[in-house]
Amino acid sequence: MKPRVSLRDSALRNGNFSLRIDPVRSEDAGLYEAQVKYRTEVHSCHVELGVITVTLSPPNPVIENELLLMSCNSSHRARLVEACWFHNEHLGPTSRTFCSSSGALSILHPAMSDAGPWRCQLRHSDKEIISATFNLQILGFDGPTNPVVYAAAGSAAD
Repeated sequence: MKPRVSLRDSALRNGNFSLRIDPVRSEDAGLYEAQVKYRTEVHSCHVELGVITVTLSPPNPVIENELLLMSCNSSHRARLVEACWFHNEHLGPTSRTFCSSSGALSILHPAMSDAGPWRCQLRHSDKEIISATFNLQILGFDGPTNPVVYAAAGSAAD
């Protein structure tokens, strides 16, 4: 997994044996074991890493008005009950939520207003709820709705 994995050497003296993986890949999911040997004692701990994968078809950035399929999957073993997509959470009236049982969301004609933060939340049969957030980029024109722009002679116009 090198060079994506590191230990903070300075933290080892303070008893922090954290492993850092950056970036995490879907194949990194699984059970990890840490063993610390100090004199004659051996201590160990087990940590399971779960991974959520968000995929876009076509990949990011998306072109305005081209069909977009977003899907969200996780390494969690229980059956998926519901997947909800949240767009622009906590941003007022533009906030939107979509839920399905498949984990996929289709946007037929993505617009510039679809750009920004999306959160995928997965609810499983064992009542486990996990989520991931990503930033959707849309390539297109975000200009005035009226194609006529007036500017004073001698000034600049955008």
